[in-house]
Amino acid sequence: MAAIVEVRGLVNGFGRQIVHRDLGMSVEEGEVFGIVGGSGSGKSVLLRTILGLQRPRAGTVLLGGRDITRMSNAELRSVKAGYGVTFQHGALFTSLTVLQNVQLPMIEHLQLPRRALDELALLKLRLVGLGPDAAGKYPAQLSGGMVKRAALARALALDPRLLFLDEPTSGLDPIGAQAFDELVVYLQRELQLTVVMITHDLDTLFGTCTRVGVLVEGRMVTDTMAGIVHNPQPWIHAYFQGQRALRRGDQHGA
Repeated sequence: MAAIVEVRGLVNGFGRQIVHRDLGMSVEEGEVFGIVGGSGSGKSVLLRTILGLQRPRAGTVLLGGRDITRMSNAELRSVKAGYGVTFQHGALFTSLTVLQNVQLPMIEHLQLPRRALDELALLKLRLVGLGPDAAGKYPAQLSGGMVKRAALARALALDPRLLFLDEPTSGLDPIGAQAFDELVVYLQRELQLTVVMITHDLDTLFGTCTRVGVLVEGRMVTDTMAGIVHNPQPWIHAYFQGQRALRRGDQHGA
């Protein structure tokens, strides 16, 4: 299958501190790709670079075969309309209703009458499991799970092929996290999405991802979920075979 996201020879750093050293990764169309790493490993920096929000010191980032590291801001604008993204805490505008938050990308990129905007935004909310009663509420009136779903509806506003999720289940209780994982799997299948997610949640990794990339010492180690658990690299082994991971296995009858 064709790679929809491809990173080659990526170098990122701040001052003398190098975060990524010749990092490479590839995400194939139609898969759910998880990104894992310890604190300070550069997960957020990598995501910002792939999204075109910051330029790397060296290397290339290709989205759909187009190198975004050499694009002008005007060219990047069209690329950004082709992907959706949710951030860790939702990043909803507190002064806008849920409906207005979902409509923001539509207003920026589409020319639609008000009624069509309302109908389309309500459709996106239904798609993520939120009813019309949520549309008129403000973010402060929502539960954590509803904020996550509203942010996801906004990310899907322009019918993207590519979806980026930053810690999608952080802050949710186990039941809410499982429900969100199931929603992501459903949407990925039904909308034929390619999903790239940063997560530290082992249940999310095993429940949603086809492959995983682990950030270690500035580079990425990539494998299937079945394969990565047997990688002998110390951090990877501790993460997937440590006490926390073993407790997960016991809870799931592994």
